[in-house]
Amino acid sequence: MFIKNFDKLATTPQRKIVLELIEEAFSSIQSENIINNNIKIDGSILTIKDNGLPAGSQTFDLSAFDRVFLIGFGKGSAKNSKFIEEKLGNYLTDGFVIDTNPEDFKKIKFTKGTHPLPSEQNMIFTKFLLKDELRDLSEKDLFIVVVTGGGSALFENPYRANLDKLIAIEEQLLKSGADIFEMNTVRKHLSLLKGGGLLKYLYPSRVVSIISSDVPGNDLSVISSGPTVRDHTTVEDALNIVDKYHLKEITIDDFTQTPKEDKYFENVFNFLILSNQTALEAMKQKAYDLGLAADIFSNSFQMEAGKAGETLIKSAEKGTILLAGGETTVKVTGGGEGGRNQEVVLSALSSIDEKTIISSFDSDGWDNSSLAGAIGDIYTTNKAEEMNLEPSEFLNSNNSLEFFEKVGDGIKTGRLPSNVSDLMIVYKY
Repeated sequence: MFIKNFDKLATTPQRKIVLELIEEAFSSIQSENIINNNIKIDGSILTIKDNGLPAGSQTFDLSAFDRVFLIGFGKGSAKNSKFIEEKLGNYLTDGFVIDTNPEDFKKIKFTKGTHPLPSEQNMIFTKFLLKDELRDLSEKDLFIVVVTGGGSALFENPYRANLDKLIAIEEQLLKSGADIFEMNTVRKHLSLLKGGGLLKYLYPSRVVSIISSDVPGNDLSVISSGPTVRDHTTVEDALNIVDKYHLKEITIDDFTQTPKEDKYFENVFNFLILSNQTALEAMKQKAYDLGLAADIFSNSFQMEAGKAGETLIKSAEKGTILLAGGETTVKVTGGGEGGRNQEVVLSALSSIDEKTIISSFDSDGWDNSSLAGAIGDIYTTNKAEEMNLEPSEFLNSNNSLEFFEKVGDGIKTGRLPSNVSDLMIVYKY
């Protein structure tokens, strides 16, 4: 069971239903199932299934290459890479992976990195790989690049900004209220790797990227800032975002243009193997198995966290379960702790009646805090009243973690090795 405090939270039959859907969502996106369903090796033939693009399946003859390398980065990339390493067997020449969750490998060299902020160990890993390992490459080399959400921080080689400045910029971005598309536009142009930049280092090798999406709408150029995907943004776009959110101490000299030359993208194949649609469909099927109606409202839901819960509740129909995936934003003005999922639920409490439950949770089990998210209903508001807790005060200080720890309605899973961003449930029973 993924939810460690399942029994404590399942105090009503309706809460239990919501928690069972959450369990199904977590189960559906775990690495072993995803890799086995989408990647096959028969003899020397590697077949990769694409779940998001019209290309469908593609095959590659591993025996046609002199060397096969694996590079992995992002939250959950280690677990994906471990199963891919097992499938490749002796075809794999070498590999390099950085993640927040460690795994045991046979050939792959692993580094434990940091997220959501970059760090010295992240940059040491990246610079070692780029300077010491990617030498004398040719068209007879194959790179399998395992990309998951969170790679923007974990896999970093900045253009000019030093680490301290990069961290300061990241902290501003995370608190600014900018959405993931805006944040990653800025990140791309601060970096030599993002926005297709990695391909300049891997050229002229064949590159096959195996991508798990944590981005609303699954724009491959945004996931981990698209290191193997052509970028259509410009330095001017990044500067406009700097101005929009009043980001400090960033100048045009910090930015570089992302690669636009066709030659870097001619020998690259990008495959989407996982997105929040997988989790949404699993929850919908689970609801059906329980004899309940469920509708997928959106797989690309975006809104300020403070408004998202009320919007979802208003959109849900009585007697049905509304399901959504995406990513909300929070403009941090207080000094509290918590994440956007907890803030979605906390802000929704004022819109909840006695027959409505809302839950929002991060699929990697870590909502910028020790909680994966939260569940809220009339019993949450009753407990808050009994304890003289005013939700608006916790909202104003961005202190959702303390609120849900006090009322006991935070969802606890610990860090999980797969990431498709945030998932939301509204059950009007």
